Amino acid sequence: MTTVLIDYDSGNLHSAQKAFELMAREVDAAPVVVTSDPDVVARADRIVLPGDGAFPHCRGELFGRRALAQAMVEAVEVRGVPFMGICVGMQLMATTGHEYAETSGLDWISGDVRRINAPGLPVPHMGWNDLVIDLPHPVLEGVETGAHAYFVHSYAMRVQDPSDRVAHVDYAGEVTAIVARHNTIGLQFHPEKSQEAGLRMIGNFLRWTP
Repeated sequence: MTTVLIDYDSGNLHSAQKAFELMAREVDAAPVVVTSDPDVVARADRIVLPGDGAFPHCRGELFGRRALAQAMVEAVEVRGVPFMGICVGMQLMATTGHEYAETSGLDWISGDVRRINAPGLPVPHMGWNDLVIDLPHPVLEGVETGAHAYFVHSYAMRVQDPSDRVAHVDYAGEVTAIVARHNTIGLQFHPEKSQEAGLRMIGNFLRWTP
């Protein structure tokens, strides 16, 4: 049994790997593996897709490795493997991205990704912000409204179905922070950099059985 962090040259894997390994030891979860091997992804028991940079670039890097992308999609859609998307990895869960060019996403969460509209505030949205929990979720067990999370992003997801938005933050309006549907969850912030709350979410994910 393994938790796989997908390496597709588009994520800050070092700090994420350390955080997931730390929490795997703490909650006595399966080993954590960083890989770009489709066969390893196909056998994974949990999958994490990080992502840094622009939506089209990350999408291109992932689907440019066709066998890797297919292994991930089949594991999540067919086997129901628990999946976590982080930052742009979360944005790729949407139907469409609108950064530089209209780009198809995985369509696991109906909605699109558009530039943050925050009059009077800087974009990118960078630094700490307080989560507002909209809906309960097992990955948020022990995390309450007001918990701090660390963000670095200029684009955010707009969901079509409000039941897919688990949490948001206030940044001159509501900005989606967490989405979830079935066996998938996406975090717009970096849990590996979000101290106690982020580590708790990682630990909860490693024990989550959808």
